[in-house]
Amino acid sequence: MRRLLLTLTLAAGLPLAAHAVPPAPPVTLTPDRPAAPVAAKPDARLERGRYLAIAADCMACHTAAGGKPYAGGYAIDLPLGTIYATNITPSKTGGIGHYTEADFARALREGVRADGSHLYPAMPYTSYAQLTDADVGDLYYYFMQAVKPVDEPARQTALPFPFNVRLSMLGWNTLFLDNKRFVPDPAKSAQINRGAYLAEGLAHCSACHTPRNALMAEIGSQTLAGASLGSWHAPNITSDKVSGIGAWTDAELTAYLKTGHVEGKGQAAGGMAEAIQNSLQFLRDDDVAAIVAWLRTVPPVRAPGQAKAAFSHGSAASEEAALRGMASSTEHHSLNSGAVLFSGYCASCHSASGAGSTGQSYPALFNNTATGGNTPANLVSAILFGVERKIEGEEHEAFMPRFDQRSYVQPLTDEQIASIANYVLKQYGNPDVSVTPAYVAQARSGGEKPVLARAQPFMLPGGIVGILLLIALSVWLRRRRQRKE
Repeated sequence: MRRLLLTLTLAAGLPLAAHAVPPAPPVTLTPDRPAAPVAAKPDARLERGRYLAIAADCMACHTAAGGKPYAGGYAIDLPLGTIYATNITPSKTGGIGHYTEADFARALREGVRADGSHLYPAMPYTSYAQLTDADVGDLYYYFMQAVKPVDEPARQTALPFPFNVRLSMLGWNTLFLDNKRFVPDPAKSAQINRGAYLAEGLAHCSACHTPRNALMAEIGSQTLAGASLGSWHAPNITSDKVSGIGAWTDAELTAYLKTGHVEGKGQAAGGMAEAIQNSLQFLRDDDVAAIVAWLRTVPPVRAPGQAKAAFSHGSAASEEAALRGMASSTEHHSLNSGAVLFSGYCASCHSASGAGSTGQSYPALFNNTATGGNTPANLVSAILFGVERKIEGEEHEAFMPRFDQRSYVQPLTDEQIASIANYVLKQYGNPDVSVTPAYVAQARSGGEKPVLARAQPFMLPGGIVGILLLIALSVWLRRRRQRKE
């Protein structure tokens, strides 16, 4: 409209304007007054690629803490072992500078590198398979033209046998990779289709929020129903009003995706905090609205036995007055209960009543999905590993210190963390959930291992026994045949 008005004004009023405004005097160019440089035209394709890389959250996995952008080395701790993200800068020695666009597309959507070796699905190529050719091309253009090359190769992944046999991914892909591009649903609006493309493809939400089967593939019937992520738990984000996000308003969902915080609902930590910090907060408002609109269409999945939404548990309560004077100033081992430990380590930030700080920089512990859920995973992990989340434009970043063995505040034992967690659950969260020291120890070491990881120690000897049995069977069949002859 502004351009149309300007065009009409110029067309209708040019003669008048020419007489009303005297011409500007000529500018004499001298050594101290050079000609103004011509502004370079913005590279629209490069900017599209940059935006797509942000939406796909490439930075989060391919940049190590304190490392150079996209130079790899970030450790992804999985139950099967540690995978180190690769260098995806355009370096021809350390990165992907020798990749053609076809090589790049195959790695991105099929999980196969230029040298023919297979990537592990920790790189969410099962989601990126949906990306359009145009978007893959723009991503390739961005990485090749705008990312600074880093010639140092990233640390190599070395998983234990048999997971180190990358060729095994060929069979896995045959079973579980749906290598099809996104096709808009004609029965859905353009906004919902855009949200589906972003969430299912670029943002790869299902990679974390969908539970996996024994072979570590997503269970399609449980899409976005919540999943264990090592020590953390990615919650149910289906449209169910009790187990999922069906009871959240559009404004609350938008605020969560942009800031990681919604008062009276929840706060992002762990991997979700990284996704918001590096990716989701930078998405355009219309794209965030599209994701929210799409989330409304995700079929609801109700967790068995859950009758109350996680954010609806608890209220303010304090036992601080009853603790005063219970122990003398010289008493040893006075930190002997969850209430006392909470008072000493948690109340200064979350308040003695659990109501949090003014403005909720330190959130309330009631009406909080971390304390009201069916699993204590995120409560225990927040205590163990802390919370860090930085949002552009906010004066203070969300921060909670960690209390595991790497704590610079005070390392807490498994028993102490279990005591604090049980006190918080009883006072402010879901009282039907409890925590044992063994559970904390398991979370401290990376969480419960899936069947495949538990079976790993037996795979090599089992494979050897299997080979010997096959050899023995072959010899027996040969001798039997010889006797018949």
